[in-house]
Amino acid sequence: MTLIKSISGIRGTIGGTPGETLNPLDIVKFTSAYATFIRRSGKSKSNTIVVGRDGRISGPMVKNVVCGTLMGMGYDVINIGYGTTPTTELAVRMSKSAGGIIITASHNPRQWNALKLLNNEGEFLTKDDGNEVLRIAEAEDFDYADVDHLGKYMVDNSFDQRHIDSVLDLKLVDCEAIRKAHFRVCVDSINSVGGIILPHLLDKLGVAYTFLNGECTGQFAHNPEPLEKNLGGIMDEVKNGKYDLGIVVDPDVDRLAFIQENGKMYGEEYTLVTVADYVLDHVKGPTVSNLSSTRALRDVTEKHGCKYYASAVGEVNVTTKMKEVGAVIGGEGNGGVIYPESHYGRDALVGIALFLSSLAQKGCKASELRASFPNYFIAKNRIDLQPTTDVDAILAKMKEKYSGAEGVQVTDIDGVKLDFPTKWVHMRKSNTEPIIRVYSEASSMAEADALGKQMMDEIAKLV
Repeated sequence: MTLIKSISGIRGTIGGTPGETLNPLDIVKFTSAYATFIRRSGKSKSNTIVVGRDGRISGPMVKNVVCGTLMGMGYDVINIGYGTTPTTELAVRMSKSAGGIIITASHNPRQWNALKLLNNEGEFLTKDDGNEVLRIAEAEDFDYADVDHLGKYMVDNSFDQRHIDSVLDLKLVDCEAIRKAHFRVCVDSINSVGGIILPHLLDKLGVAYTFLNGECTGQFAHNPEPLEKNLGGIMDEVKNGKYDLGIVVDPDVDRLAFIQENGKMYGEEYTLVTVADYVLDHVKGPTVSNLSSTRALRDVTEKHGCKYYASAVGEVNVTTKMKEVGAVIGGEGNGGVIYPESHYGRDALVGIALFLSSLAQKGCKASELRASFPNYFIAKNRIDLQPTTDVDAILAKMKEKYSGAEGVQVTDIDGVKLDFPTKWVHMRKSNTEPIIRVYSEASSMAEADALGKQMMDEIAKLV
């Protein structure tokens, strides 16, 4: 049983003891703190907050608690029902609301749920703002509305279509080329909200499709993290079904991975690389990804004569750097595409439309498109820990060990990253789970995996 409180929200397993899991009492406290922060910030004159949720079976319970608490704080609630993370983000902007709460634990398994917190721009809270929410929650520094000032409740199911329309209106989404390509795709939407919105997007683009795990039941058919080890079903279906492409999203549809027409993984790291290359073909400018993302984005960006920047891991860190440098495209190597022409949030719908536009304009197979990019291999490992483990102390020892080592560049803005001449490894504490993520990249999978395992063995001696 786990409860994780961070600047990005509150996340945990359902059921159990208050203070130790995600349960109604902690949901009330954290939602109250968020509503108090939004009001005190004074950034919006609106009295509405948007609430959307993914397909998790705990969603109705969490939604009811969140909406009731917001109303008790005096806020009017716009419940958009089933909604992807990017749809909820856009709904905040489109409705000119004061903020939004997304009820989703993203790629975590079915027993988890979470509250992701948005500001009035439909973007995740900054570190300072998130810390203030945590302070208010800890101090229980909030007051509820009296009977004459309780909030109202309304349902608005229009935002899926408005989201799709906004994607189709993007200048670089070549709807005509996509329709003429007559693509046939297979989609794994992991029994969550992707099964609701993606058919409508693909219909508008003239793409023929088959869905696996397409019913929004919340009963995830496999581990919902879109990694190769979890995607054997769709890989086999694409290989045997004469598809042009396989499309995989996570439960809240902000992460995106592709399967090549031959049934092999395109590589979730190359989702952003491919979209960035397409965007840079048409618009020059900087790109941004986080420290745990492939070097291929840097290579592609420099090929176009543009500048690449790295940020700390975390969507808000990526978007902050993107705004700082005026990036035309950015995101994360986990399949997260952030396209400022749409909005500053990871959006699988935008990623799908831009990827299909590139594939259609180039008139090639997905495997041929993938082969056109620098070929790196990244190994993604994790070390599971007890919630009481001092991860910061462990990473500090790893930094100390390699600082000053010949041929090694150490970066510590987010955990510890060790850059070697032809490979790198990044070790960092997860924002959402009691684990250390160990990502390593090299010119072969064997070399990348060996580097990651070496670091994991060294960390094991320190735990």
